[in-house]
Amino acid sequence: MTDKKTISIYDSKSCEYASLTNVNQPSKHLNAFMKEVTFGGTVLDLGCGPGVASAFLKREGFKVVATDASLEMIKIARIENGIDALHQSFDDISWINSFDGIWAHFSLLHASQEMFPIHLDALYKALKPNGVFTIGMKIGNGEKRDDIGRFYAYYSEDQLLQYLKNSGYKIDEINYGEDVGLDGKLASWIIIRSHA
Repeated sequence: MTDKKTISIYDSKSCEYASLTNVNQPSKHLNAFMKEVTFGGTVLDLGCGPGVASAFLKREGFKVVATDASLEMIKIARIENGIDALHQSFDDISWINSFDGIWAHFSLLHASQEMFPIHLDALYKALKPNGVFTIGMKIGNGEKRDDIGRFYAYYSEDQLLQYLKNSGYKIDEINYGEDVGLDGKLASWIIIRSHA
């Protein structure tokens, strides 16, 4: 089930979040993803936020389906980045064999640990054969809210890799780092690129 409090926080802080994530060029992780996805293919940007990644994908010739559970984020995506995002939660994932790539960049960390493997399975079914899946998550343990009230589920690298393998994904590349988020705290993260 989608956490309504988390969505409400993103609604109220949408402009602040958009400023935090506004960049002039794609990250090295998005560039690596785009190089692996079939040129001109269809990509799902899951939890697109203000639509920055979607805009880069669109500019590079991909067909983009962008979704977010925050209506305020969708407004920014449409107005500032020209992305007509769909208002959907993770629970609405129902595509079958539809995407050459799925970009789940720090969105599924808001799904509960109970629902996380179910969402991974649904996304696997949404990928075409050999479709590319990139997921970004914060590293840790358990479920908790951050200092501004957002719900998070944390995993170790081993746990994430096992979940992905259980759903059928084949691991291609793993990257690590840390950044300061919307809550002002430094957090460690992992980005895993895999394929169906």
